[in-house]
Amino acid sequence: MVAQEEEMIAVTVSAAPPPLPEVVVNSAAVTHVAGATRTARPLAIHRKLPAYAPSPLVESSSIASRLGVRRVWVKDESWRLGLPSFKILGASYAIYCALIDRLGHEITWSSVEDLKTAIDPLRPITFVAATDGNHGRAVARMAKLLQCPAKIYVPEGTIPARISAIKSEGAVVEIVRGDYDAAIRRSAQDEDEHTLVISDTSWPGYTSIPRRVIEGYSTIFFEASEQLAGHGSPEPSLIVVPVGVGALAAAVINYYKPELGDGVRPIVIGVEPVTANCVQSSIREGRLVTVPGPHHSIMAGLNCGTPSAVAWPFVSQGLDVVVAIDDEWSRRAMRELADIGVISGESGAASLGGLLALCDHRAPTAWRERLHLDENAVILLLSTEGATDPEGWARIVGRSVPVHEEAVGVKPGS
Repeated sequence: MVAQEEEMIAVTVSAAPPPLPEVVVNSAAVTHVAGATRTARPLAIHRKLPAYAPSPLVESSSIASRLGVRRVWVKDESWRLGLPSFKILGASYAIYCALIDRLGHEITWSSVEDLKTAIDPLRPITFVAATDGNHGRAVARMAKLLQCPAKIYVPEGTIPARISAIKSEGAVVEIVRGDYDAAIRRSAQDEDEHTLVISDTSWPGYTSIPRRVIEGYSTIFFEASEQLAGHGSPEPSLIVVPVGVGALAAAVINYYKPELGDGVRPIVIGVEPVTANCVQSSIREGRLVTVPGPHHSIMAGLNCGTPSAVAWPFVSQGLDVVVAIDDEWSRRAMRELADIGVISGESGAASLGGLLALCDHRAPTAWRERLHLDENAVILLLSTEGATDPEGWARIVGRSVPVHEEAVGVKPGS
């Protein structure tokens, strides 16, 4: 929850409608994806971490009414394990698994203090990551909890607020000339006996940790299913997910389109910036494609040029549609989400932005018909971050960022 005192700030809203999105329908999509499986193990790990609680599931009758659908649910990841993003779920689980792999055996633990003691034989060990902001801060937070050093590489042009947030966790930050892919390449050079590279994307010879990151995100969907049942709502018929390298989209597909099992599978829509639509381009071509940078969308967490090879087998079969949107759709979605009490950053709001673009009055009616966006639709939107750039959020939304109740009196990074 957030405190309600908000200073209103003047904001200029574009009078011109944003361009309609680029839409690619995945002709290779299936309802049961080969190799896709659910695992509840990450949820058991996350429950042992400080400040664990299910993230809110918020219903918006106003958005549902406007879109002409039955129900709209927003999974609000603006506050997750003490950080303003879902990324800590993947980072924490991947780090845990990597440490267990290096120890060579499972351990018994019930708190971070137990875990710190258990990994003493591995010290000194440094965690390294490349990031546009949220993943790197999550890795740095886990390093801080485990009393390990961290070094985080960021692409040039990363917003200072995101760099400061990573530094507040005690990590060393190095700016890399080039885009996110360049930062990934630089981080990969650091892996050695005393260094663990924790990446949410993969490259030849580096696949285990990105797989664990994908698995870590499954906690979101176990929670959502329980929350929907508690509200007497059916499971979603359509899910909209922001897409960077494809890790979160792969987690959606593992949960909702497993290889084994019965039942109706939801339609899954991925949303990307039109200037960094690497997954959309790859699905269009039927192979992994790189979209050259630099990528300058305000949806910084989605400014990725190449899909993860580990995520690709899932997204290439499981994403039904990929939508590439102009930044203005994200801005509009941020304001709409703020009106229902969901503080969503530029990347987090992409899911609603994509849906608004698909349902715009100028859009072909065939889009709605193909996606079954009608009075029976139950939609789950993933809002993946809070206001990770508070000044930018305030300029776009027109009010100051509310303070999360759990953050009151907490020092940055604590």
